[in-house]
Amino acid sequence: MAMPQNSTRENGFCFTQPFDFSCPSSRPGEAGRALGAVSGRDGCSTPLSNGIASSGAPSPSDSCAEPLCSPTPAEEETPLDEGIKYVSAEGEELACGWGGFTPGCLQLCNTSKGVLFFLCVASFLQGMTVNGFINTVITSIERRFDLRSYQSGLIASSYDIAACVCLTFVSYFGGNGHKPRWLGWGVLVMGLGSLLFALPHFTTGQYEARSAAQVGVCGGNQSLPCSQAASSLSGYRFVFMLGQFLHGMGATPLYTLGVTYLDENVKTNYSPVYIAVFYTAAILGPAAGYLVGGMFLNIYTEIGREIDIAPENTLWVGAWWIGFLGAGAASLLISIPILGYPQRLPGSQRYIVMRVSEAHQLKDGSHKKASDPDFGKTVKDLPRSVLLLLKNPTFIFLCLAGATEATLIAGMSTFGPKFLESQFSLSASEAATFFGYLVVPAGGGGTFLGGFLVNKFKLRCSGIIKLCLLCTVSSLLAILIFFIHCPNMPMAGVTQMYDGSALPGGHLNLTAACNAQCGCLQETYSPVCGTDGIMYYSPCHAGCKRVSENLRNGKKVYHACSCVDETLLPGPGDAEAGKCTSSCAKKPLLLCFMFVVILFTFLSSIPALTATLRCVSDRQRSFALGIQWIVVRTLGGIPGPIAFGSMIDKSCLLWQDQCGEQGSCYVYQNSAMSRYTLIAGLVYKVLGTTFFIVACFLYKPPPPESAPGSSDASENGTSDLQEQKPSLPAEEDV
Repeated sequence: MAMPQNSTRENGFCFTQPFDFSCPSSRPGEAGRALGAVSGRDGCSTPLSNGIASSGAPSPSDSCAEPLCSPTPAEEETPLDEGIKYVSAEGEELACGWGGFTPGCLQLCNTSKGVLFFLCVASFLQGMTVNGFINTVITSIERRFDLRSYQSGLIASSYDIAACVCLTFVSYFGGNGHKPRWLGWGVLVMGLGSLLFALPHFTTGQYEARSAAQVGVCGGNQSLPCSQAASSLSGYRFVFMLGQFLHGMGATPLYTLGVTYLDENVKTNYSPVYIAVFYTAAILGPAAGYLVGGMFLNIYTEIGREIDIAPENTLWVGAWWIGFLGAGAASLLISIPILGYPQRLPGSQRYIVMRVSEAHQLKDGSHKKASDPDFGKTVKDLPRSVLLLLKNPTFIFLCLAGATEATLIAGMSTFGPKFLESQFSLSASEAATFFGYLVVPAGGGGTFLGGFLVNKFKLRCSGIIKLCLLCTVSSLLAILIFFIHCPNMPMAGVTQMYDGSALPGGHLNLTAACNAQCGCLQETYSPVCGTDGIMYYSPCHAGCKRVSENLRNGKKVYHACSCVDETLLPGPGDAEAGKCTSSCAKKPLLLCFMFVVILFTFLSSIPALTATLRCVSDRQRSFALGIQWIVVRTLGGIPGPIAFGSMIDKSCLLWQDQCGEQGSCYVYQNSAMSRYTLIAGLVYKVLGTTFFIVACFLYKPPPPESAPGSSDASENGTSDLQEQKPSLPAEEDV
């Protein structure tokens, strides 16, 4: 017989007293199998079961045949949760609390919005710490602990390595376990990682910086011999790596189990919006990390100690550790409420019953194996789970498309500030702050807008993939802006000769007649801007004889610079500490199109994630996200910065000299940097477009006449997002 459609109070069903469902069933195995009992006010009751309704009539047989009651107009205005209590079919506790401590005030937070708030705070802290503070303070850590660039690269990569190691285990077992407990313990471990990351500041001696009064001035240049400059502080890199490893372990449940926990406890059409808000918080975190981290770097690392060097000085080390202490303490606090949430929220069972499956249909029908309630609860099902996902071409190509987008995001987040710094002649702190202002509206707005569009237009899985394709093509066109660039600011001995002529053969020549007697060393890089509008490698290379005690615009001023031509008065000119200000006319156009590239790149992130959740079976969602994150990190997140860094390093004009060894790049050629960025962007955007096209072409949706009540089917098979308010057909024999 045809079963009545499952529904809830909002679809016109009303419920009264609690009822223990025990009426006989016309189908074997259905007797006594209820999804929950609910209570209301109007004298009829029913459990939520697999399509079988029952009321509180004296006769069980009569109650099974009695039709469902209709609400009065007054009841239709009653809020959904008023007078209704949901109880799990397995008798599990749905109250919010810790063990037996479940105070009534906590139940106000036992809602999907409460979960969303705490998960947003956790993702904000994770983004601020890992993608904000780390990228902002890495230069200061290198300077403080004598680290090489490759060593700091290992510190950054430890996060992704830990995530790849833990993803399979966490997503497989956590997906079938108590998700809030996995999430809470993960956030707690992440907090411990932040505290451990700040520990070296307290276990090392005070940072000693040489007085900058005469360092770099002509005739007074000072530099420690390499044998004396070496120290044993580089061993602390292992502490930083362990802290990052804990960050990766703790964040692993957040973006797999956290997403599926939200998806399972809200309406299907609200799910993209909830996930978009969650990821928007994760995007705003790095932006806040750039801004707050930049502020902390303006504070000397030894707080309260008098120092005579300014933040512009290359010897300056800011208070890099403050942010990690604050983020670690906040993570420990936020883990407490997350640990108190139940395995599923009250009332969430109705959304599971009403969910419409859009899982990709395999030709051999093996996707139906995931419908078994016992599937995925033991290790022996792990190979079969992996095989089911590998046989899903839509899932595979969505993962590959996500990897290409992740490569661009990882590359731009790492080298975006460096690109701005070089193109517009900014300081490192100014570039980081500028990039933060750019990412907040573009990244955060694009992430939220992507989820909103999916909800607004009620897109099915195939429509969502087409939206991702549209966004990728739009960002592909916008990335062509990197054909243009800002010219390099003239720098004596690097981009031109001291007399303004071109460098012979493009070779560096930092020595000229005006500074030949100064004994300048190339190890001391401290750029200054002369009054003639030309940059110099250091005050010594500009031939400056003395430094003023008074600051000009907050910067040190050097006088009697023999290499600087005074335009108004004859004689040597002056120079200010720092780079010359760029007056590039193309700056607004570059910033505008960079905004568009970031906007459309993040605009496709939530739709792509939603499509991934839709194209797999319900019981495989957490595991599918885990596998996707492994692919994204292995093919995108880890090699992304390496690929972009290698491309950008090819445009370097001036390398750091560390006791005869090549260090980091001081000056880039802007035209080459734009060209290589364009090549990398085009390659990955074309690949992403191709993968989305193939995913859309190979996607095979389930037939519209899918059987109701199954985990792989809908109750009506006609809609994927829009909530239905169906009529109640009478039962009839078939």
